[in-house]
Amino acid sequence: MVRESVRQTPGIRLLPNAVTVLAVCSGLSAVMFALRADWALAILCIAVAAVLDGLDGRIARLLDATSKIGEQLDSLCDSISFGVAPALIVFIWRFQDFRPGWIVCLLFAVCMVLRLARFNTLLEDEEQPPFAKEFFVGVPAPAGGLLLLAPLMLHVQFGPGFWDSIVVALVWTVCVSALSISRIPTLSVKSVQVSPKLVAPLLVGVGLLAALVVVVPLGALVAVLLVYLAHVPYAVHRYRWLTNHPEAWAVPPRDRRAIRRRSPRRLAIRRPLRRQVAGAARRAVYRHGSTGTPPAREQGERRRRDWRRISLRRR
Repeated sequence: MVRESVRQTPGIRLLPNAVTVLAVCSGLSAVMFALRADWALAILCIAVAAVLDGLDGRIARLLDATSKIGEQLDSLCDSISFGVAPALIVFIWRFQDFRPGWIVCLLFAVCMVLRLARFNTLLEDEEQPPFAKEFFVGVPAPAGGLLLLAPLMLHVQFGPGFWDSIVVALVWTVCVSALSISRIPTLSVKSVQVSPKLVAPLLVGVGLLAALVVVVPLGALVAVLLVYLAHVPYAVHRYRWLTNHPEAWAVPPRDRRAIRRRSPRRLAIRRPLRRQVAGAARRAVYRHGSTGTPPAREQGERRRRDWRRISLRRR
């Protein structure tokens, strides 16, 4: 009934697009604050744009108001909010008197635009495996824009440091650009499911994060970004495991643990050599009451083991 009433109300269907427009306005406002050297507000505007970018898609699915124009508008606004705006902020902060810095900022903006164009093409790709929806290809645009501003966050929160170096800013910008355009899989937030055993530690971590936000807000944001980077090896391992186990593609993520437990590598089982299998099998048969006699070679080995057991030497 709710969805039918939404379909009959055209104004409600514009709400997700309105949230997307607010996100791009917040991203462009960050450039204005950067021109005034108000770095904290510039970072805050990019963070608000990231939050709004995460809300518009969920609102569209909740109201059943998804559309092609909404998808294209979202990508165009992301290219401005998380590609152009962060690059201009970093240039104004560190690279104004360093001409090669403009090349690096252009590199980041181009990589972000290409990453979003690839994202749009992957949405229509029907040849992807079912588990591909659980991953992003490369670092998402909001995370990439915030990662680029991590040295500026450290500068605002803790003052001058090694993160103020032009070389550090150059290397960091190139690395974030490579992560955004790369094909490294990263987890989608929608696919993350917390085990019941980890609920209590997770709540403790949320409490600690809230305390950090009160004391050092930008430092807490940098810590979250570092944790996000630390999850990349796990995402790569999970993607490779799913690629090599087609039987788990149609299984919900919470039920895949049983498949992992049955994996031979999980049990540390190695494939022994043929001779070792045959010898071990024959010894097991003779040990448990077989009527036959073991081969002479095994009898000699048993005698040698008996001499060693009683610590005697043969004369």
